[in-house]
Amino acid sequence: MKPALRIVVLSLALMPLASLADTPSANETARNGTTGFAIPTFHCLGLYWSPPGGAADKEVLVRYRAKGTPDWKEGLPMRYHPIAGTDEDLTDYRGSIVHLTPGTNYEIKLTLAGTSTTTEFTADTWSEDFTVGETLRIENRDVPLEITESGTADRYRVYDGRGAVIDVKHKHDNCITIDASYVIVRGLTLKGAGNADSKSRKSIGAVLIAGGHDIVIEDCDISDWGRLNPETGFGFNCDSAVYSRCETLERLVIQRCKLHHPTFDGSNWYEPKYPTHSAGPQCISLFDAGGNHVIRYNECWSDMDHMYNDVIGGGSNGSYRGSPGPDSDIYGNYVSHCWDDGLEVEGGSRNVRVWDNYIGQSMMMIGNAADSIGPLYIWRNVCARSQWRPDDRGGYFLKMGYAGSEDWMTGHMYIFHNTIFRSDEWLPTGALGGNRIVKHTVSRNNILHVRSPDNLVVSNNERNVDNDYDYDLFNGRVPEGVESHGVRGEPTYAEGAGLDRATMTGQFQLAPDSPGAGAGQKIPNFSDGYTGDAPDMGAHQRGMPPMQFGVRLP
Repeated sequence: MKPALRIVVLSLALMPLASLADTPSANETARNGTTGFAIPTFHCLGLYWSPPGGAADKEVLVRYRAKGTPDWKEGLPMRYHPIAGTDEDLTDYRGSIVHLTPGTNYEIKLTLAGTSTTTEFTADTWSEDFTVGETLRIENRDVPLEITESGTADRYRVYDGRGAVIDVKHKHDNCITIDASYVIVRGLTLKGAGNADSKSRKSIGAVLIAGGHDIVIEDCDISDWGRLNPETGFGFNCDSAVYSRCETLERLVIQRCKLHHPTFDGSNWYEPKYPTHSAGPQCISLFDAGGNHVIRYNECWSDMDHMYNDVIGGGSNGSYRGSPGPDSDIYGNYVSHCWDDGLEVEGGSRNVRVWDNYIGQSMMMIGNAADSIGPLYIWRNVCARSQWRPDDRGGYFLKMGYAGSEDWMTGHMYIFHNTIFRSDEWLPTGALGGNRIVKHTVSRNNILHVRSPDNLVVSNNERNVDNDYDYDLFNGRVPEGVESHGVRGEPTYAEGAGLDRATMTGQFQLAPDSPGAGAGQKIPNFSDGYTGDAPDMGAHQRGMPPMQFGVRLP
């Protein structure tokens, strides 16, 4: 049974999305194109419109401005792309406006190219200032905290645990369970989740979200979670710091948390006694959730004896839902130490946006197989130290490909301004999917630095469809006829390039004489901040301040 359709037209800060389950005329209005609408987060607006006359050869042009300002800005045009067999696509045209200011009202104007058909509407980005009602002070404890009482949209119920520790000492599966809405969990240190005597194979979470919506988990430190699988000698798969299988979960915010050092190690793909898909603990796992989530400014790391399967991910990959769910943002995070995907953004990926993350010590830096609805946006991420097993380099920047069937490869993907950083030469063997099947992908202004000039940068699989690669800096093999404006070479970085783990800042700017400097293509709403005729290739534009990852002051 499909979940109720939910949209926002004029959203207030973190107010619930209006349900259209009891108003079928609203869905019909969207499909017939009488109005467009937006689904907001702090820094983005997901746009939706089904104008009459829409067609594959007609883009929708996007303009926007903060209300009260004189100048309109250009957004990335939206492509016609209805998905047969599902209502999860919502409309025929979908797209996003990014890099917006929180708590701001925006005017949006959409125009069907070559026609006089337009729609105009306004939408508010979420405010970062949550209105607080009752605050409950949480003290040290060794039994789980059960949160079942909700706040309201204008009065969040706060569970303030600053300075407190919940350590259940592996006698319980969870430190916190949440089945409530409009709640904030703040400042707790959580340890010891995962009942060591449990015989259940069901995955656990130090924070288990069983139900509810509009939930904020912030400023928490979570470690030492998970159970040992006696059959494999590794940690149980998907035992997580934060875990949910609630399909109605919407507007989960996880911010400024430190998630690190699970109790048990995860397996890689090539264990001598267990040669199968990697399995083990994860930091954040969301399965088929309702979406509109934000995961930002977190630090997720471990060590070589306590590795993750995926760091942030979930499922189901071959579906119209997946992880993290539609209209969701993942940005500003530091993620490291996994044998599969650093970030797993797979399934529907409808207006899912991934930017400004540092991804290290992983096999696949970002998993995006498959994208069934889209669009999926991946931009200005930095990845380093691609590692497929303890003693060897390998893996890809983007996994690409399919999940069970090519039938799920129906969504569009935009890959802009990312950097594969040299990281002491621990480079991936492939950039955009190796030789896996790739469909509906646009790549621009990336530094695609692979391990060897003999490795594939861009897939040349004969089943590839509808791809557009250009203006990338690359050093490996690309199929004939692509990257006509691309630059073949290896990047030279400005002095002091790399990540400073102490300050969680990074310098990844190109040297002025490097290949790729000033050689990119301007991408509306994604290439802002450059001077001169064209932007740089890569994640870090010259002249911009250091990139920042992980926990920062609110």
